[in-house]
Amino acid sequence: MNGKNFWDKRPDTMLEWMCLIFASIAFYLALNNLGYFMGGFRELLRILSPFAGGLVIAFVLNPMAMWFHRVLLKNQPGLRWVALLLSYVVAVLLLALLAWLVVPQIISSIAILFNSLPGYFEGLQNTLRYLQDTYGIKTQNIMLMLDDSETMMKELYSVASSAMPQIVSTVGNVASNFVAVFTAVASSIYMLAGKDKLIHQLKTLTHAFLPRRVAENTLRVCHYANTNFTGFFVGKIIDSAIIGVLTFLLMSLLRLDFALLVSVFVGITNIIPVFGPFIGAIPSIFILLLVDPVQALIFAVLILFIQQLDGNFIGPKILGQSIGISSLWVLFSIVVGGDLFGLVGMVVGVPLFATLYGLLHEIVVYLLDRRGIDAEGHPREEASPTQEEPAPDREEATV
Repeated sequence: MNGKNFWDKRPDTMLEWMCLIFASIAFYLALNNLGYFMGGFRELLRILSPFAGGLVIAFVLNPMAMWFHRVLLKNQPGLRWVALLLSYVVAVLLLALLAWLVVPQIISSIAILFNSLPGYFEGLQNTLRYLQDTYGIKTQNIMLMLDDSETMMKELYSVASSAMPQIVSTVGNVASNFVAVFTAVASSIYMLAGKDKLIHQLKTLTHAFLPRRVAENTLRVCHYANTNFTGFFVGKIIDSAIIGVLTFLLMSLLRLDFALLVSVFVGITNIIPVFGPFIGAIPSIFILLLVDPVQALIFAVLILFIQQLDGNFIGPKILGQSIGISSLWVLFSIVVGGDLFGLVGMVVGVPLFATLYGLLHEIVVYLLDRRGIDAEGHPREEASPTQEEPAPDREEATV
């Protein structure tokens, strides 16, 4: 019995048999009451959610703090708190600037859009009549839908009015959860301030509870995942900001309506890979279609140009090799992640799948090396031994 692994050991004593029986009963009860345990697990996640939010905030601000500490403060240990303070100040100023510039404009654009909807419907009806009279295109069904624009407006206002209590309750919940928000921000500060100590403690626990080789592989996987997630999110945020600003500048240059509203929407949705541009472009085209079909057509061509520019030049230049997987697997990870975890899964799915893909590649290479075959199943050729060089003459050696 000595020298065997734990899983290969056979119970010999009565105590070992009793432990095995009780463990089996406990496992059966856990499976039979899985819903109860999952409810408890969800409640635990709800309690820990402020700290999860703090972890997300710290993860987002860590690259900025590291840049300030490395570039501006020349890696001076005593000035690390200055780098943290600068990162939080810059984040707060960016959020305040975004709210000051964008929120009033968005509210104004939405108000103008709702107030001008009857005129937009009338203009669209005139365009449909022109198409029907000039080119013979049948537009009766669309005309019938737009005839009663006042009823549609009343329905829209009634939907907005019915949604107001829910919006107010949501704002109230956010206000009531101020303690959770404050806890998230405070925990992020503590995480960033004690990052080195926390990482050292986690490494110590990993080495204490896991075998040496397993601990080293676990830490290596964590480092690899952190590199993928950091590179992807930082690059994607910068890329989305550039796309939003570029969309606003081009729409303003072309004198298209609702330039700020549309560009903010396009920039935010661009964070989602592959589907993000379409999620942002389709509602924007519909809004501009109500204003002027020509503007909608111009914007459709413009957004195709911007997305081609982003996909071929801006995105690869910023993201580089941070994803490391083909377009097929990017699409696969977005679809699966979105189906499992919704919008968050669509955003997180790509770096998560890139990490799993890299680990699977390492496992496959390791298994192929152990079997002595290459990626196509052929035996690896043994390296031919190097020919021994002729020994030098004694005379040359003595000289």
